[in-house]
Amino acid sequence: MEENTDDGIRFSSLCFINDHVGFQGSIKTSASDFIVIEIDERGQLVSKAADESLYEISKIQSEPSNSVKKPKLNIQNVSLEHENNEEVADLPGCSDGDQIQPGCSDSDQIQPGCSDGHQIQPVCSDGDQIQPGCSDGHQIQPVCSDGDQSHHSDSEKENSVNGVTSKCEEQSVDLLNSLLDEKTHTSLDQFACDVKGMWNSETELIEPSPELSLGRILDKNQRAVLHSAVRQKFPFLITRGNNSEVVVKPNLEFKELCHLVSEEEALGFFKYLDAKKENSKFTFKPDPNKDHRKAVHHFLNKKFGNLVETKSFPGQNYSAGNSSTAITVRFREKAHGKRSHPECERRKAVCTAFTLQKENLEMFEAIGFLAIKLGVIPSDFSYAGLKDKKAITYQSMVVRKVTPERLKNIEEEIKKKRMNVFNIRSVGDSLRLGQLKGNHFEIIIRNLRNQLNDSANLRERILEAIENVKNKGFVNYYGPQRFGKGKKIQTDRIGLALLKNEMVKAIKLFLTPEDMDDPVNKAKKYFLQTEDAKGTLSLMPEFRVRERALLESLHRFGLTEEGCIQAWFSFPHSMRIFYIHAYSSRVWNEAVSYRLAAYGPKVVEGDLICLDEDANEHFPSSKVHLVTKEEESANTYALHQVVLPVLGYNIQYPENKVGRWYQGVLSRDGLQACRFRVPALKLNVPGCYRHIVKHPHNLSHRLVHPDAAEIQVEGPHDDVTASSLSLSFDLDASCYATVCLREMMKGGDI
Repeated sequence: MEENTDDGIRFSSLCFINDHVGFQGSIKTSASDFIVIEIDERGQLVSKAADESLYEISKIQSEPSNSVKKPKLNIQNVSLEHENNEEVADLPGCSDGDQIQPGCSDSDQIQPGCSDGHQIQPVCSDGDQIQPGCSDGHQIQPVCSDGDQSHHSDSEKENSVNGVTSKCEEQSVDLLNSLLDEKTHTSLDQFACDVKGMWNSETELIEPSPELSLGRILDKNQRAVLHSAVRQKFPFLITRGNNSEVVVKPNLEFKELCHLVSEEEALGFFKYLDAKKENSKFTFKPDPNKDHRKAVHHFLNKKFGNLVETKSFPGQNYSAGNSSTAITVRFREKAHGKRSHPECERRKAVCTAFTLQKENLEMFEAIGFLAIKLGVIPSDFSYAGLKDKKAITYQSMVVRKVTPERLKNIEEEIKKKRMNVFNIRSVGDSLRLGQLKGNHFEIIIRNLRNQLNDSANLRERILEAIENVKNKGFVNYYGPQRFGKGKKIQTDRIGLALLKNEMVKAIKLFLTPEDMDDPVNKAKKYFLQTEDAKGTLSLMPEFRVRERALLESLHRFGLTEEGCIQAWFSFPHSMRIFYIHAYSSRVWNEAVSYRLAAYGPKVVEGDLICLDEDANEHFPSSKVHLVTKEEESANTYALHQVVLPVLGYNIQYPENKVGRWYQGVLSRDGLQACRFRVPALKLNVPGCYRHIVKHPHNLSHRLVHPDAAEIQVEGPHDDVTASSLSLSFDLDASCYATVCLREMMKGGDI
């Protein structure tokens, strides 16, 4: 987890459970001073293979390069069926080539992905897959069998769009005649004509989007066919469902695409999209204008990125000296839904596990770089936990749709980025957050010295501090890195605004600049002064993926409540909910301080006790016990068994002063009636429980002299001030080493 030293004032105001004096020192002087090694569920260090050969991986043959797809580097990949629990961070960008998304290395390439929160393939309550343009969950069977549409034939002999269009239209007309009565059919034709006329006038600027009901169709299969037939005949219309009713509305995406390509091409593309023929392609007309191709790539990526992918190829006359390039669209494998072809399912099931070693590199930056090299998207990576940036870290990861051979193939390239992969093997499934036992730490604290006005022997102070933390533990606070790096605005304030459905405020908090003069903060300052999303985009550096995704959506939808909701959907689910978790974590930290101030180390009536000694944070309320008066009198429980709730809709509060304190905080923050659900952003926060005290395991220590000679701390040493302290210990999952060190040192440069 990335360290944040800017929160020192608020963090240092939290309390301690040990009464030793402590000492001062500096941590993370260099990345090698802070080594983090994940401990897997079996209790094994994931770096085990690194001891034998850190940079040697078993020899594997590389797979053909044509199996690699370029990744999307957008941070959005939202599906209503399943919200992936992954986070995304700023990814490196590049300036060459005809490129929209940052981080790509080849020319004229757009990566598949969606950045404005549109879901192309939501799944309805009855489980039926929706095709583009339909929203009531009924399967649309392709009307046209020749989905392979193109304006120019190629080596695959793709059909021309005109031939396919006429065939599909004829079938669609027949189907509409059989499904609709004459009056409704006439009304549909007139509605389509009116929409076209409206788009050629100013009416659309002042009137709401019109719609036409085609009536109730009780038979599910007939509704599915009707949806597709309407879209095949009128690609500039979309169909939506309300129970058994089919409603037709203008397809605004069609109109927007017509601003970029000809109407004929737009018609062909949407017919192709609806027909959804497996292994088919659609090719736009050759376009010599690189900037214009970028715009087309960008539009298709934003709107349909989790359904199709796009790439540019030299036009038919390229060899003759014509450098025109055409954009080709093809369906992504996962776009075929839950009933996809078995061979496709086998390809998608490929999962490769590995250990990632990185140095002084943010985890999400590492994932972004790997995604580029492997031709997948960041959300194809799964991991058990986040790791520090300013450190050397080892962690387990699983990447989907990549074979072990392919991963081995990029070994030399990723070493240049201060990364390495080993323990490469095929596995059956992805990792999930929390799927680890804990982390092992090897830490060096430098510049050791006494606390101010403390003249005691430093060696004795260090030994006393280590023994106290080993025996009594430390307050299990969330570390300052949980709340972001900002001095002015931290992540918990954004989370509070989201819980209160203050979407515009949350956006402005996210884009609040720090008191620095770098390009990122200049861009943020410009936005708050002007609310000009488009202008801010031109100022925001390409590598700021999150900010740019947000600004693109704001430019499209505006700085209104609804527009800001759409903008938040440019973030994946895990990132949206991260801000709410940050608020809950801040309240939990305050609650622990209050609990210890009110009752000290004694377990009192009304406290909550976890009955499962091995439980992590995410255990059910059934494992939580309310301490009785008799149990308090008998000293039945110890402080390390006490848990406090992390805010959510499915938690139990202590029944003492601490429970009343929670209610007071919710009232203070305007959350008295909060149900910890934000339906607009599809966020549900059930809450969990967290132990207030944790202990380091397997703690060992020694003093290291500047000449690198190791000196046991128990032995005499005259120049201890010039020495460094080496610590080795394990922590349970979701515990912070910096918090443990804070308890030990009673402050310091943490």
